[in-house]
Amino acid sequence: MVRVKLTAGRIENFNCPNDKQQVFLRDSEQVGLGIRATIGSKAYIFQGKLNGHVVRMTIGSTTTWTIDNARKEARRLKAIIDQGRDPREAKAEITAADVAKRAQAKLHKVPASEAWEAYLKAREGKWSARTLLDHQRLNSVGGKPKTKGRKKGEGDYTLAGPLNYLLALPLAKITRDTVTEWLRLEQHRPTVARNAFVRLRAFLNWCMDHTEYKSQVHPDACSTRIMRAELPKSQPKEDCLQREQLKLWFTNVNKISNPIIKAYLQILLLVGCRREELACLCWKDVNFQWRSLSIADKVDGTRVIPLTPYVAKLLMELHELNTTPPKIQSLNAKAVDELPWTPSPWVFSSPTAADGRIKEPRSAHNKALIAAGLPHVTLHGLRRSFGTLCEWIEMPVGISAQIMGHKPSALAEKHYRRRPLDLLRTWHDKIEAWILEQAGISFVPAQNGLQVAIPA
Repeated sequence: MVRVKLTAGRIENFNCPNDKQQVFLRDSEQVGLGIRATIGSKAYIFQGKLNGHVVRMTIGSTTTWTIDNARKEARRLKAIIDQGRDPREAKAEITAADVAKRAQAKLHKVPASEAWEAYLKAREGKWSARTLLDHQRLNSVGGKPKTKGRKKGEGDYTLAGPLNYLLALPLAKITRDTVTEWLRLEQHRPTVARNAFVRLRAFLNWCMDHTEYKSQVHPDACSTRIMRAELPKSQPKEDCLQREQLKLWFTNVNKISNPIIKAYLQILLLVGCRREELACLCWKDVNFQWRSLSIADKVDGTRVIPLTPYVAKLLMELHELNTTPPKIQSLNAKAVDELPWTPSPWVFSSPTAADGRIKEPRSAHNKALIAAGLPHVTLHGLRRSFGTLCEWIEMPVGISAQIMGHKPSALAEKHYRRRPLDLLRTWHDKIEAWILEQAGISFVPAQNGLQVAIPA
C-alpha cells in the first residue's frame, strides 16, 4: 500500500481505476489504518498481524466515519491485537452479547401467554384431550354470550379464564405479590382458583427447565403458602346417592326423553367410571360375547371391566337404535332429514355435537334430581356413589378400586393381586343386582348372557 497522511482532499480524490477491482491507500499517522476503494465505494479498513497471520477488518464507509474517528478505532483494534486477541472474534462476541441483550429485553415485554402456548404444545402428546382443553380454557378470553334462555343483566357474558389476567403480563412480572393480588381479586369459585394456581405453578416449573424462559421466572411466585393464605382449605366432596334414594333417582332418570342420556346416566352409576371415560366409549370397545368393556383409563390408558347384565341390556337397546336408519327412526317425535347415513362409532352418540358424541348430560340429570326432590349430585358424585354402595355387599376394596380405575395404594395390591375378569364380574354382577333391587327394578338376566326385563 502507498503510505500518506490521510486528509479529506486525498480521500475525496482517491478512486479505484476501471481496470482494477480494488486499490488501497495507507495512513502514515496511524499504524494499520487505510482506505480500500472499489468501483463506486470507499471504506476505512484496519490491517494488522496476529501470530504471523494478516488480520484485515472493515471499519466503515468514508462517508460515515470521520478521519479522527477512524484513527481512534484503528488504535483500539491495534490494542486488541497487542493483547494477543483477534479483533474479529472480539467484535463477534460484542455482537452476540448485544443480540442476546436485545432478545432478553424483547422477552421482558412479551406476554407470558406465548410461553404458555409453547408449554401446551410441548405437553400435548403427554396429556389427554380433556386435560389439554382444561388448560386452554384457563387462558380463554371470555366475553362470549352465555347459553340462551338466561335472563338479561349481569352475568350475560362468560368470564375470562382464571389465568387470562396473569398470562397477559410478561413472565418477569408474575411475581409473588402479583399472584397474591390475583388470588384476592379472582372472581371464580375457590375450587377453580385453586386448580388454576396449581397449573400455573406447573407451568412456571416447566419454564424454569428451559433456558429461554429461566431468567424471567420468579421461583417463589407460586409458593404453597400463598395458596394456603388466600384460598379456603379444600374440602372433600360429599355428594353421593344413598341406598334409600336409589328408587327415586332411577324412577326420574328413566323419565328422561333422550334414550342416550337416560342410558348414560344409569351406566355411569352402575359402572363407577369417570364421566369422560364413559362418554368416549366406542362400539368396538363393547364385547357382548365375553361380557367386557374396554374403558379408556386416564391413568393406565385402558382397563377392561365386566359388562354386567343390566348394563348390557341398556347397551343392546342403544345398539339397536344406532343401527336403525333415520328414515324409520323417530326420536323425540321429530322428523329426521334423509341424509347419507352410517351408524355412529360412539356408544353415546350425539348428532348435534362436533365430534358426534355426548358432551353435556348434566342439564338432564339436574332436572331429574329436582323432579325427584333429591339433593344435588354431580356426575362425578355418581362415581362416588358406586364406590360407597359397594360397601353394602361387602365387596373387597381392591375389587371396587380395580373396576373404578383407582391406582393400587398398598404393597400387596401393587405386587401380589392379579384379579381375572371373571372374579371382577362375580362381584360386579352382585352390586348391580343389589342396586336394582333397592331401586325397585325387577330384572332377571338370562342364562345365555342376554337379558330379559320384567316390568315392576
